[in-house]
Amino acid sequence: MNPRIASLVPSVTELLVALGLAPWLVARTGFCIHPREVLDAVPKVGGTKDVHLDKLERLAPTHVVVNVDENERDTVEALRRFVPQVIVTHPCAPQDNFALYVQMADVFGELPGVRERAAALAQRLQEQLALTAAQAWPRRHVLYCIWREPWMTVARDTYISRMLALVNWQTLPAVAGGPHGAARYPAFDADAPWLREVDEVLLSSEPYRFGEAHVDEVRRWLGAAGWRGGVRLVDGELLSWYGPRAADGIAYLQVLAGRDGS
Repeated sequence: MNPRIASLVPSVTELLVALGLAPWLVARTGFCIHPREVLDAVPKVGGTKDVHLDKLERLAPTHVVVNVDENERDTVEALRRFVPQVIVTHPCAPQDNFALYVQMADVFGELPGVRERAAALAQRLQEQLALTAAQAWPRRHVLYCIWREPWMTVARDTYISRMLALVNWQTLPAVAGGPHGAARYPAFDADAPWLREVDEVLLSSEPYRFGEAHVDEVRRWLGAAGWRGGVRLVDGELLSWYGPRAADGIAYLQVLAGRDGS
């Protein structure tokens, strides 16, 4: 088996490298940056939403990995014209990483070490989930911001929201976004009435790179309405990337919740 693998999903690209599949990677997006020392030599074919299909076709991949949230449906349909195997992923909770590891092992498990590495990732994830489940976490309502102008957050049926729920941090607004589409990442206004119920605002490092100036901005516009909750910057890659980061993300989340004093 000599696959030619393209990944259009940053976190899955990192997973493929962790599984020992870097020698078979022939294409990635510009957002697939980890681990940089490995991926610098892999050709880029645009972004997750604007894939350069002509360039990708010239690279002749036998397998392309896509994601329901990250990639456009039209892109996936176009890929099916020239790619023998399009691998669709859609983890919506930290526990879904187990199925993701199995999925990759089922496709690429004939290559040396892939199944063993997948099993090791699953074991480490199980350990972190068990550590989190063994503790009692007081409920807190959080606003997790992923974008600014417009301000955007996450619905409760997203990977991020379900990650935060592991330590009983419930995201607001209390809405479900459905299996796909923009409703999974709703926009909101600064005068939304449910903001008064927020205990803490979490400003993610990606996809929008929030900084200290934005912490002050949020404090000003929420404080003007009498809100006195906390605001802090968080590592968006650890809280939203699935694959090999899942266990590290849960460990990081425990630290965040502990530092919060909850």
